[in-house]
Amino acid sequence: MKIEIWSDYVCPFCYIGKRTLEQALLKTGFNNQAEVTFKAYQLDPATPVDSNISVYESLAAKFGQSIEEAKEMTKDVASHAEQVGLHYDFDNMVQANTLAAHRLAKWAETKGREAVLTEQLLNAYFLEAEHIGKHDVLLDHAEKVGLPRNEAKIVLDSDDYLSEVEQDIAEAGQLGVQGVPFFVINRKYAISGAQPLDAFVDSIKQIADEEGLRPALKPLGSKETSYCTGDSCSSE
Repeated sequence: MKIEIWSDYVCPFCYIGKRTLEQALLKTGFNNQAEVTFKAYQLDPATPVDSNISVYESLAAKFGQSIEEAKEMTKDVASHAEQVGLHYDFDNMVQANTLAAHRLAKWAETKGREAVLTEQLLNAYFLEAEHIGKHDVLLDHAEKVGLPRNEAKIVLDSDDYLSEVEQDIAEAGQLGVQGVPFFVINRKYAISGAQPLDAFVDSIKQIADEEGLRPALKPLGSKETSYCTGDSCSSE
């Protein structure tokens, strides 16, 4: 099952949708049979690279609200995130231009580290309130996931992988994507938005049935111990 996800690193529902999809794949038994790739999308490409404007100020300006109204709006989003185990720090977030992050992720894909870098950057922005538009922050997180810092710096100091990012965004337009997250499965099915867990589960089951896919079998009689930390579980 091939799953392509159009998302942006400053989109709160993109992280929620990513986590919900992961939970749905685990619940349906397709977690080891899904090939997940990430596609670039920018909600606000005009955001200044050196911006230090708070998320509250940014939302207030965008929607013609007061700061207090913007804060109230984020409370619902934060509550939604809590339901999938994510604890957003809106109070300390600042708006960020994500073009460099997307270019870095495209490079990370050539190293087989796209998925871990994507998770790292989403975590950094929403849970740690770090400014992921800044190159030094991106380099720190690239290094944390095992990518060579010197090579990452060369990428960020150039226009490398810009065409790949632009291609993803253009493809989103061709597909009629008007918001993210946007999930495309096997190039035949689409799920728009951070749907509830049950909706993801039902969609995955329906798609699997139509595609003739079956979840991996779990051997009976095996001695298995489960370990759960944070928002993931493993067995041994």
